[in-house]
Amino acid sequence: MTVRGQLTRRNLVLAAVVVVLLALPSLATAFFVNFVMTQTLILGLAAATIVFLAKYAGMTSLAQFLLFGVAGFMFGNAALEAGARGLNLGWDAWAAVGFAIVVTTVVAFVLGAIASRTTGIYFLMLTLVYAVIGYFVFAQIVEISGPGGITSIQRPELLGPPVRLYYAGLLLSVLAYLGFRSLGRTAFGLALQGVRDDPIRMASLGFNVALHRTLAFTLAGFVVGLGGLLNVWWNGQIDPASISIGPTLILLIIAVIGGISSFEGAWLGAFVYVLVFTYLRDLPLIDRIGITEARFNTVIGVIVLAIMVLSPEGLTGIIHRLRGRLERPAAAAADTSTGGPLPLRKTEKEFGGTRP
Repeated sequence: MTVRGQLTRRNLVLAAVVVVLLALPSLATAFFVNFVMTQTLILGLAAATIVFLAKYAGMTSLAQFLLFGVAGFMFGNAALEAGARGLNLGWDAWAAVGFAIVVTTVVAFVLGAIASRTTGIYFLMLTLVYAVIGYFVFAQIVEISGPGGITSIQRPELLGPPVRLYYAGLLLSVLAYLGFRSLGRTAFGLALQGVRDDPIRMASLGFNVALHRTLAFTLAGFVVGLGGLLNVWWNGQIDPASISIGPTLILLIIAVIGGISSFEGAWLGAFVYVLVFTYLRDLPLIDRIGITEARFNTVIGVIVLAIMVLSPEGLTGIIHRLRGRLERPAAAAADTSTGGPLPLRKTEKEFGGTRP
């Protein structure tokens, strides 16, 4: 099958998935939609920024959950009125949204500019340092949070019913997915992939390597900031513990579970993580084998280990391999039914006349 045919089939499958997700509130329980699927869309949106940076720029970032939290903290500081923790600016909800996104994007630009000249393990460790610093900033500066965090955060009236927050997450997820995929075919996206593959050669051709990496990190910060707003509206509160090292690593694990080279894997990994986290404790006799809620991280670790052994490309890699195995017998059967490919033969004209 041609690449064009594969892309068409892929798009049709994704369109069918979106249709199912649009109809899901009328097909599933309110708990499944408003807890499992809304959380899946939020975490998937954040994990997609890790995939974007790794896939196009070759940068594995551990700072995405920090930016995720910055958006939530800034919204809480701007939207809440006097009497609550934080700055208590008391702004209109949508003005607070704009403020949170601008601050998150600016922070992403500054952090990206600092980290843009590092690569590999050095970039990974620097972004981990960002996450640690961010945790202590919000834990120790009581004017913007303090250890208790910010509570009683209300979502805008437009998103009042929980199902609307689900649809908002679905809309942003679709836009982020299509936007990231389209970006890879633009001049900027192609140059970014060139920087990923050979930064020295790209620099010699006149491309500003550091600027491309900085802009990619900034774009990822903008998108993860949108996810951070959805998260703080879904939770109704945010505290420094929610952006500590644990959640930071969990977001990376989600991307790895789904497949860090596949945008679809971001949401697939998030779905598996939320599903296990929500329903593992309810499995019959699960406590008889020593699996309790306190050992959830161990279970996740075993799942990640099993997936990495079976397929370093994550669940999407496993799906692609299974699909390939199913297609081979069908292709072989089609060749057999048509007599197989015709052998290469010269015509009589090519032989220069009638064969003897």
